[in-house]
Amino acid sequence: MFHHITQDHISFPVLPLQHVTTNYIFSPQLFDFADKYRGKYDSSITVAQKYYRSVSGYADELLWAAAWMYKATNNKYYLDYLGENGDALGGTGWAMTEFGWDVKYAGVQTLVAKVVIIQLFMMFGFCNVVGFVQFLMGGKAGSHAPVFGKYQEKAESFMCSCLGKSSQNVQKTPGGLIYKQRWNNLQFVTSASFLLTVYSDYLTSARKDLHCSTGSVAPSELLAFAKSQVDYILGDNPRATSYMVGYGNNYPQQVHHRGSSIVSVKVDPSFVSCRGGYATWFSRRASDPNLLTGAIVGGPDAYDNFADHRDNYEQTEPATYNNAPLLGILARLHGGHGFYNQLLPVEVPVAKPIAAQPKPNPVKETSFAAPIAIEQKTTTSWVANGKTYYRYSAIVTNKSAKTIKNLNLSVSKLYGPLWGLTKIPSGSYGFPTWVSSLPSGKSMEFVYIHPASPAQVSISSYTLA
Repeated sequence: MFHHITQDHISFPVLPLQHVTTNYIFSPQLFDFADKYRGKYDSSITVAQKYYRSVSGYADELLWAAAWMYKATNNKYYLDYLGENGDALGGTGWAMTEFGWDVKYAGVQTLVAKVVIIQLFMMFGFCNVVGFVQFLMGGKAGSHAPVFGKYQEKAESFMCSCLGKSSQNVQKTPGGLIYKQRWNNLQFVTSASFLLTVYSDYLTSARKDLHCSTGSVAPSELLAFAKSQVDYILGDNPRATSYMVGYGNNYPQQVHHRGSSIVSVKVDPSFVSCRGGYATWFSRRASDPNLLTGAIVGGPDAYDNFADHRDNYEQTEPATYNNAPLLGILARLHGGHGFYNQLLPVEVPVAKPIAAQPKPNPVKETSFAAPIAIEQKTTTSWVANGKTYYRYSAIVTNKSAKTIKNLNLSVSKLYGPLWGLTKIPSGSYGFPTWVSSLPSGKSMEFVYIHPASPAQVSISSYTLA
């Protein structure tokens, strides 16, 4: 739970102060509690053993939480925890071929490789492991450098196994789909594809290739394989079946889902009991009266076969943990190369803070810009390769009584990457792809990094609706 809270703050940085404060207070407390009173959660909540039994235990969850806590807080305590417990808790010893809600080691290894290792490669440009480890030994990682190296080795082992370039490769169906088990196999497909996608970006940021036993692999090959798995799920497979409900012309019609199998209350307002819903509706052979649009079902068997029957729970049951990783992959694929370049600064990672910080230039208020306020501030700074870099946060607030649409911002004197806005052909910037408007009283944030005073941000145009 504590790593979900930290992910919440990282994913949604512009949150009410009370919400952010609560996250920062209780996340460390929850982590300390879990570490002190170690045990599997289903030993206390025994009813969960029938549904979501913890087979792998708690060790991977502790490391998973520590990695997210370090990413969210930059607190060296969690970095030390990862270094001191990596071997004992299995984070550096297990070469994984799966990533899911029960077994999270591959996720831990990938996240540590990104947060601790690849960012440092980006900053200092080490071209050999010896030089890199020497830096770690004298820096924040200290004596944990060899342990962090093991995390990265295991992360790369997972990537190689998914690509079929390892001595211990994941199984695939004849149609090329990653295959782990009969019951809800697609959870492992979407999760592995997500790790492949982000690791591809990590490697590109560090200007590195993946090293497998069969040779070097370009980052683009990881992304291409992840895309092939998504394409399979969406219908590019031997059955030409989309395993996303409602997508394409041939998708599951009898989803193993109680609400989907019962007609709407607008069609039949009579009360439906739990037992009645099963006896009257669930066992029907008709197509779902309520379309569970966007749901990812369990998927095909080891030979690409699929039986579309509601009682075939192994293949037709949907799950949120099937969909969640897929959203990240789709967002990355939708961004294309232009968005990808914007996401990946090569020479501006977070490093040693310094005291001196330039003051932001005040935003000139004009009658044209009055409905919109822009506030900039320096959030951190560091020195890399003899140059001082600054991270700036810019908050855009709608102070009008109407909704702002078609916002165009002019950003000049910018000498680094920018996140949170979309560059448009005219050279100005608009809303990010996930935002279409800014309601009255609401704010949005974008950030940028460069080795200079704040960039000049002004309003080019907008409409009020």
